Amino acid sequence: MTPPQPDLHALCNSRDLVDGGLACPFDVVYGGQTCRAFAIRYQGVVYAYLNRCSHVAMELDWRPNHVFDLTGHWLVCASHGALFRPDTGACVGGPGRGPLVKIEVLEHEGVVFWRSQYNLQPVSF
Repeated sequence: MTPPQPDLHALCNSRDLVDGGLACPFDVVYGGQTCRAFAIRYQGVVYAYLNRCSHVAMELDWRPNHVFDLTGHWLVCASHGALFRPDTGACVGGPGRGPLVKIEVLEHEGVVFWRSQYNLQPVSF
């Protein structure tokens, strides 16, 4: 599918993201470094973040693509237990030192896209 705007990058089909379910991982270049990111659906809306805890730069997953806690209402860092709001990335508990780095996303014709910015670019192969 052709992106509706040149700074948008196809990520996954909309149906691949289920409320409180598995994350869809993807790679980005953030500040010159290749980093893992993820997209999720929470209360019907898609959100995306760098997969990097604000406490220590470690990925959140407690199993591959599992970033929600068991209730499906919080994002949780498996290493230190920091809790983050799925809709804002704000840290609400544990040792986090601020919000997760948010990545702008949008859905268009059944596809989820992420938006590149000056410090957030697609990985070149």
